[in-house]
Amino acid sequence: MTVLQNTLYVTTPEAYLRLEGETVCVMVEQQKRLQVPLHHLGALVLFDHVMLSPALLGRCAEDGRSVVWLNRSGRFQARLEGPVNGNILLRQAQFRAAENANGALGLARAMVAGKLRNSRQVLMRGAREAKSDVDRDTMVKAARILATQIRKLPQAETLDTLRGFEGDAARLYFESLPAVMREPVREQFPFEARSRRPPRDAFNALISFLYALVLADCRSALETVGLDPQLGFLHAVRPGRPALALDLLEEFRAPLADRLALTLINRGQIQPGDFDCREGGAVLLNDKGRKTVITAYQERKQETLTHPLLQQDTPIGLLPHLQARLLARFLRQDVPAYVPYLQR
Repeated sequence: MTVLQNTLYVTTPEAYLRLEGETVCVMVEQQKRLQVPLHHLGALVLFDHVMLSPALLGRCAEDGRSVVWLNRSGRFQARLEGPVNGNILLRQAQFRAAENANGALGLARAMVAGKLRNSRQVLMRGAREAKSDVDRDTMVKAARILATQIRKLPQAETLDTLRGFEGDAARLYFESLPAVMREPVREQFPFEARSRRPPRDAFNALISFLYALVLADCRSALETVGLDPQLGFLHAVRPGRPALALDLLEEFRAPLADRLALTLINRGQIQPGDFDCREGGAVLLNDKGRKTVITAYQERKQETLTHPLLQQDTPIGLLPHLQARLLARFLRQDVPAYVPYLQR
């Protein structure tokens, strides 16, 4: 459990929150583990089976303090909102920003910059750990070109141009990604380019599955802060498409999904036998493979790091929530710019 940006996140299963005077007490196995002044909190986010006393629930509703429930994997389940809240104002701000061409372009540019910078970090880390000069040179060269692409982003005067820069950089990144794999596993996981709907090889199947997990977390994070996950800035709006969740996903693809995929295959935790080939050439994770990946992803989310902007120790699983709150603060004009998550 932790307090970040005036939000209390409770991730301890079976915790019980109760009101004590003007404070919130978090009880675990009848022992007080945390006590926070109520006026410091703007929202409570509860994972898995976390209970609240009726008195605390009523007080949150009366004060207009939101309470959000997520399941164990972080998927949004429900939200309690009091009679007065700022969500409609936040959504109005989101709609205005989406209708403002320059504003939408600026947000989309920040998200693409975060994506390219984090992709570059994966290659630079791979270069430091490379066993051969050829692999190292491949990754260093690609990282330099990505740095050039990042510097070109301010030149994009339309969303289509920006998407073109992003597409070119993504192709280069994926072409270089096999160099991050250890040589013995490259034959087991041949990968030349990104393919999806359906994935045509095991590595594409693995990262597609991980992207889906991270996307679900991004969508939950946006729902938690009261943003509409359907209205994005980089991704075009289509019926049923979570455009804003896809926007937020961009800055997390490399650090949360690609790096985990590479770790799983380099360590031999995922094997070719964890995939099934279907008619038509599709390759998908089987039940055993999905269980391995989900377990690894949940364990990864429990690890902590220091958020580069907030300078607070943060469970990795809460990173999408923090970025969603930073985005909400920007849309409310509480801060002058949206800063994407930048992996160190």
